[in-house]
Amino acid sequence: MTDSVNAELRRYRDVRSQLEAQVLPRASSLDGRAFSFQSPVAEPLQPGAYVTLETATGLVLGQVIDSDLRLVDGPELESAAGEGPRARSHVRFHAVGGRGTTLTPAAPFHDAPLAAAAAEQVGAWLDERTDTRAAQLAIGELAFTPGVAARISASGFDRHTFLVGQSGSGKSYALSVILEQLLLETDLRIVVLDPNSDFVHLPELRDGVAPEPADRWRRRAQAMRVRRLGEEANGLRLRFADLSDDAQAAVAGLDPVADRDEYGALLTLLERDRSGVDIDELLTELETGPAEMRSLGMRFRNLGILGWPVWTRSRQPGLLDELDEDDWRLLVVDLGSIPVEAERALVAESVLERLWRGRARRRPLLCVIDEAHNVCPQEPRDPLTALATEHAVRIAGEGRKYGLHLLVSTQRPSKAHENVLSQCDNLVLMKMNSVADLARLSELFSYVPPSLLDRSRVFRQGESLVAGKISGDPLFVRFGGRVAREGGGDVSAAWAAPRSD
Repeated sequence: MTDSVNAELRRYRDVRSQLEAQVLPRASSLDGRAFSFQSPVAEPLQPGAYVTLETATGLVLGQVIDSDLRLVDGPELESAAGEGPRARSHVRFHAVGGRGTTLTPAAPFHDAPLAAAAAEQVGAWLDERTDTRAAQLAIGELAFTPGVAARISASGFDRHTFLVGQSGSGKSYALSVILEQLLLETDLRIVVLDPNSDFVHLPELRDGVAPEPADRWRRRAQAMRVRRLGEEANGLRLRFADLSDDAQAAVAGLDPVADRDEYGALLTLLERDRSGVDIDELLTELETGPAEMRSLGMRFRNLGILGWPVWTRSRQPGLLDELDEDDWRLLVVDLGSIPVEAERALVAESVLERLWRGRARRRPLLCVIDEAHNVCPQEPRDPLTALATEHAVRIAGEGRKYGLHLLVSTQRPSKAHENVLSQCDNLVLMKMNSVADLARLSELFSYVPPSLLDRSRVFRQGESLVAGKISGDPLFVRFGGRVAREGGGDVSAAWAAPRSD
């Protein structure tokens, strides 16, 4: 009895395998734009993959939007086991089914043969759709079509961009690749708020770069500046008098009405500073001046403000004056070099406020806010962060018409301010496992099919979905090599190696 049952199982499986092998890869479309398809399990088509469709009017290139494994009812199979009654059952077999969109013009078609597109076909299509009026940024290769260069359009950065990926996804590396390409191929000025010191080595060439790009990078590096706290030559310095009125009040924790005496003393102090009074003389007034001035000085001492290393006592131009200069292409503000959280918030707020204040000059500029959930969070934790968030929201909403563009990067979109992210038209999505965060991204970037966003769960390090004006159609990208030295990076996990003792 056991032998006959096993024989029937083998027969069933053989029939199922034959049926699965006979599934023809075919596609149909009612409008020539969206199509449904089937394909055999031996040739699965992943979301994002490119396919060719042999229609009556010619070969059409398409992209798979979603696909899944389906059980199909096949013919009935009659049991031949034993001498009892014959049993009949349907043979159920697997096939791949899904949907896609056409990328080249097509008329409606039915039962069109379908196949995975060759690399040269995809490459030719990318070349045809390239806007030669805009610089093309080579950021790597297509993830599903190895050997085909992945290029994004520099002109797309006139829209705000959101780069997101969980820890370990390669987010900082990918952002550096994009910035390098913008610096190499365009004249766009870039300011980077760098909370983890990941971009401080951008002006430095890495080993092993080919001579031609190496020479170009050295020339570009002459107009790159890195400002970090504690360095004499490239120090990050602020003058209290250069801050906006709101920032000055927030630093001192003053309310113009509730603290009117001390606020008035602050205004007097600033007026004397603008008149050229020596800085040391002003500090002395905080100790020996009128009662309201001494009260202001005590507030400064109690809050520890006077000891912040970011302050400069000289009247030489500081960071905010540098933002108005014209002789740089890249300015990295190393927030990671600042140990005090309130100082970091102050510097970020001051940079964003000065950029907005200078908007009337209409100079195209890309402001990169890395770890944006700290600079412009959904729920600011202190007055300085609230001011920084306010400026980021204002730039996101109105900055484009003045040439101010944002590139916002974070690990957790749910923690960054909604009014900043909702203004982003470009998406660079790396590995993301959080269901809640993917749902939020689906709301913010509704033009990207959710099935393509879901692919981020299985991304490897350095893989990404790129969508928006910078790419035209969604691209699955594997980021390529760097030109500059890497900064930051994870701490070595050598401690996890097996011990021999």
